[in-house]
Amino acid sequence: MLADYPLSPTCINTRFFDCIFQLARHRNSLFFDQEGAMAGDQLEVLSALDAAKTQLYHFKAIVIAGMGFFTDAYDLFCISLITKLLGRIYYYKGEADRPGSLPPNVAAAVNGVAFCGTLTGQVFFGWLGDKMGRKKVYGVTLILMVLCSVASGLSFGSSATGTMATLCFFRFWLGFGIGGDYPLSATIMSEYANKKTRGAFIAAVFAMQGFGILAGGIVALIVSAAFNNNTHTPPYMVDKIASTPAEADYVWRIVLMAGALPAAVTYYWRMKMPETARYTALVAQNAKLAAADMSKVLKVELADEQDKVERITGKDSNQFGLFSREFARRHGLHLVGTCMTWFLLDIAFYSQNLFQKDIFSAVGWIPKASTMSAIEEVYKIARAQTIIALCGTVPGYWFTVALIDVIGRFKIQLMGFFFMTAFMLGLAFPYNHWAKHNHTGFVVMYGLTFFFANFGPNSTTFIVPAEIFPARLRSTCHGISAATGKAGAIIGAFGFLYAAQNKDKTKTDRGYPPGIGIKNALFVLAVCNFLGLLFTFLVPESNGRSLEDLSGEAEGDGQPQTRVSAAV
Repeated sequence: MLADYPLSPTCINTRFFDCIFQLARHRNSLFFDQEGAMAGDQLEVLSALDAAKTQLYHFKAIVIAGMGFFTDAYDLFCISLITKLLGRIYYYKGEADRPGSLPPNVAAAVNGVAFCGTLTGQVFFGWLGDKMGRKKVYGVTLILMVLCSVASGLSFGSSATGTMATLCFFRFWLGFGIGGDYPLSATIMSEYANKKTRGAFIAAVFAMQGFGILAGGIVALIVSAAFNNNTHTPPYMVDKIASTPAEADYVWRIVLMAGALPAAVTYYWRMKMPETARYTALVAQNAKLAAADMSKVLKVELADEQDKVERITGKDSNQFGLFSREFARRHGLHLVGTCMTWFLLDIAFYSQNLFQKDIFSAVGWIPKASTMSAIEEVYKIARAQTIIALCGTVPGYWFTVALIDVIGRFKIQLMGFFFMTAFMLGLAFPYNHWAKHNHTGFVVMYGLTFFFANFGPNSTTFIVPAEIFPARLRSTCHGISAATGKAGAIIGAFGFLYAAQNKDKTKTDRGYPPGIGIKNALFVLAVCNFLGLLFTFLVPESNGRSLEDLSGEAEGDGQPQTRVSAAV
């Protein structure tokens, strides 16, 4: 295989990826030999969904599910815009050289508590979505997100500790609601979509996360600019007290509460969506209702095939549970792959997102806090996040939408992890050069890691678990995979705060012990990305195949089956 290319430097990358894809082709053939392919026992309603042309209902589903993810991203990442402001307002110490900042334990809690809620919500609502139905649970998560977004902005207390505790309490339950949105949105979109463009539809839902991150930066820019123009506050080094005006307390509250608006306006449409046909037919075993619902959606007459539903769902191959040997044989490695790739990705992705303000401050792209007023600092942090989102984050998501059904999930995920590793090493090795001489180059390289995260594993880790597991376990397995990812986000949120501290004790942030420094922290993130690349080989390619084919639910009873290897 290597001999097919000349030994020239220009062919090194081509040879590398050819070797990887040849190995992947062999890997997929092994996986799919275990699964089985379509055996002509597909329900008419599901075949109609798989073959349906792109219609208005597809776009309505993308918008309805996508606005939930818009809100999810806004709520999860807007906290990074206001943590420095919270420190200035509630933990002012009167020091000459630097304004107040959140103590380490408080900063970790404020940044990470929503992820703890998200993790538990993903597991709970994922399981509930398979037990009660996707639609019944879908509205509950949205209501929880709206109420807790508003409540977070109204956090109260007679002391700084009390206010932060209240904020953390509401952000935990906000995260709990957000957690439910992951498995439910992904499962609903995968079960509504046709097999030809299913990847693009699920990716489009997830791509709304990029707009949510962008919207957080824009809202913070507008709010901070408006207050800054009205208050005209001096920098901290000029007047310590006046640099943090009383109006600053409104800034962070408005930023947090704005996240309730997009979720609230989509609630009605979520409640109007019919239950997915795959849940109704294959889990609830109601063929008549599934056919009636999809006849309205597709505007065609579909047969009531109750006998076929009972025959399919009654097979031994469609009876095994999550903790059975049969599940372990069929999908055990798949679940390990989806969990570990998401876990390793989120360590890096959330570390980068939540603490980019600290990294940009360290390399000098954001001025020192003492040279700015509190509200001006929010503006500078928001500007930096908005630029990164606009140039790296949002385009990456939509590259995935455009190409995932052309290139395939596996190649995009492998490529993303590879380039994330490469660019992270490109930041880490010459870190001192970037920090001292080339701030713009650092920001460009940093933005490219976001681009390939989103045109890569940050999208595919969300898509694949919604495709490869049986309908009766699909939401649960997606929730488990997503929760494992959030465990990585928690490590990123809590660990990076400490790990990125300067090795020199005199240069650490107040209250923090010495860490390994940003340079070494970037090396750690590069290792996480490389391990994610390796675990990608446990995840099968799902491009262009029906959900029942992928999960094995369409297997016949003792009939010959065509074994299919995904083209990689």
